Amino acid sequence: MTLFRIVKILTVFRAYRLDALLPAQYLPKWFPYLFAALFWVKKRAKNEEIGERLRQALQELGPVWIKFGQMISTRRDLLPENIANALVKLQDQVPPFDGYLAKRLIESALGVPIDHYFTDFNPKALASASIAQVHTATLKRSGAEVVIKVLRPNILPVIKKDISLMYFFAKQATKRVKSGEKLHAIEIVNDYKLTLYKELDLLNEADNTTRLRANFINSEILYIPYVYQDLCRKTVLVEERIYGIPIANINELKAHNVNMKVLAERGVQTFFTQLFRDNFFHADMHPGNIFVDATDPQSPRYIGIDCAIVGELSPADQHYLAENFIAFFNHDYRRIAKTYIRSGWVPETTDIVALERAMRKVCEPAFAKPLAEISFAQILLSLFQVARQFNIEIQPQLTLLEKTLFYIEGIGRQLYPELDLWTTAKPFLEKWYEDKYSIKRLIKQVKDSLPEWQTLLPTLPEKIGGYERNNQRMLTEINEIHAKLAQSQKREKRVLLLLGSIITVVGIIMLYSI
Repeated sequence: MTLFRIVKILTVFRAYRLDALLPAQYLPKWFPYLFAALFWVKKRAKNEEIGERLRQALQELGPVWIKFGQMISTRRDLLPENIANALVKLQDQVPPFDGYLAKRLIESALGVPIDHYFTDFNPKALASASIAQVHTATLKRSGAEVVIKVLRPNILPVIKKDISLMYFFAKQATKRVKSGEKLHAIEIVNDYKLTLYKELDLLNEADNTTRLRANFINSEILYIPYVYQDLCRKTVLVEERIYGIPIANINELKAHNVNMKVLAERGVQTFFTQLFRDNFFHADMHPGNIFVDATDPQSPRYIGIDCAIVGELSPADQHYLAENFIAFFNHDYRRIAKTYIRSGWVPETTDIVALERAMRKVCEPAFAKPLAEISFAQILLSLFQVARQFNIEIQPQLTLLEKTLFYIEGIGRQLYPELDLWTTAKPFLEKWYEDKYSIKRLIKQVKDSLPEWQTLLPTLPEKIGGYERNNQRMLTEINEIHAKLAQSQKREKRVLLLLGSIITVVGIIMLYSI
């Protein structure tokens, strides 16, 4: 199956003539010959530019590849304009499947004809993406405008094939790349697989959306639509229809006199609030999932949709991440190095002075520059070089966060290239860290736990007594085991002495018998 899929991928690449995008210096010497062996493949999109050919190829290969295209489409700093413009279409302009088939799928999931719950169902898709597509309707019981999201039919087999292929390459990287096990490639594929499978369960998306909405209820920076959970099924989601300007439509935002500086700063604020205040963040923030409420252009508000993929960090990772950010903003590379060691991301034996020096060399050039002049891609590449040098292990639990940061940077560049990320994020992080780990917070935690202590204290003497009795019982059992071992060792010695004596006697008898 994997071999068949590899051939399919190569065939698509050949058909759309994408070999020009492959970096020749990193390819095996035999690769051009393999590509040439596919001479029989017919050319497609003959008159299209490379960007459009790439978009069509990713679209043909399916959901996993479309999502890759969505992610890199936000990085206009890394891509030629013609390629970026073509890939943007993958965010919400994937060709839809038949609208009447979508209607039958919705009816099958709900178990009733569509007009039982809805009026004005539009078979023409409002938007279509890699996993699902969206249709508009009106809720019969209230007259509210809604959107109905329905999964694409027969999508799971395609995803399974690509996941199988990803496992194949992850295993090869682990085996063949020097220190490949430190890449945690298989664990990362595991996480990606779980993420994709969660996206195939729209009940999971309904729960995520409801939780995220509760976190930002009445917020001036982010609005999340209401979900009609009683109408949601595993393959169907029904939620409030929202109206806003797509975040990628910069010209329309400017035409509405939206304050781009405020919008960009609120984007950073929204991200860090989700990550640190709530520890529950939207992890699929490509431009197709973000709109702007420009009702008040000087106080624009984000609208977030498609909450299928979310992220959470362990308390330890959240703490170390915040500490790293703050140290980075303060140019405190010694603290970064110490944090990496304390977190277990690098071995305890790491030379902290050398690690500090390497961090400084990578990060220092990024300061005192506007966002437009900072190449985070170059910083990331340099940090990977540091990772190889100091055996830093890539943390699978942070991969969703890394992808989200990737999106955030791309969007920030498009909105307001002059945004000073450090000045915007630093005060927020420092306040959060101070509140989270202050004496006042500690006292509050103690107060909050007083009811538990009131329940625990009366039983404490009995628990301590029980602990002492158990401890004494364990000591007695250990002593008995030692005694039995000692007796067993004595028996073994006696047996060995007896056996030695028998061997000696037999040897003497044999000697005198000669």
